[in-house]
Amino acid sequence: MEKVDLGDPEGPRTIVSGLVAYVPKEALLNRRVVALCNLKARNMRGVKSDGMLLCASNADHSAVEPLDPPAGAVPGDRLGFDLDGARPGPDGDAPPPASANQVAKKKVWEGVQPDLRTTGDRVATWKGAAMVGVDGGVVTCASLGEGSIS
Repeated sequence: MEKVDLGDPEGPRTIVSGLVAYVPKEALLNRRVVALCNLKARNMRGVKSDGMLLCASNADHSAVEPLDPPAGAVPGDRLGFDLDGARPGPDGDAPPPASANQVAKKKVWEGVQPDLRTTGDRVATWKGAAMVGVDGGVVTCASLGEGSIS
C-alpha cells in the first residue's frame, strides 16, 4: 500500500499495488511515479485503492519496475501520447481525460493496456507513440526495454 502525492487538493491518494515482491519499500519512498488516476476506487486487500502505479515488466514478469515521469513533471501533471503532436495538460490540445465511470463502462484500460510497451530505449509507448508530459518530455523506465506496461 502506497500513499502517493498526485497533486490532488485533498492530499495523497492510497494506492494498493502488488509491487512488494519486486520493488523494495525504500526504492518507492519519495520516488516520482506514473499513476493511472481515472479508475473507479476499489477495495483491495481490505483497503480502498484510488489508482494504479504503472510499471514495466519483462516477458516472464520476473522483473517489474515503476515508470519514471518526464524530468520536468510535477505531481498532478497529466501525461498523454504523442499522437499528431497533441499535448496533454491545461494548455495542451489533447482531449480531456475520461471519467472513472467512462473508463469502467467502456473498458478503456482493457483496450489500451495490451498495446502499452517499452521500446529498446526504455521509452513508454502505446502503439508506438511515446508517452509524454506537458512539456513533451518522455516517460521511461530505468532498465526494462522491450517490456510490457501494466
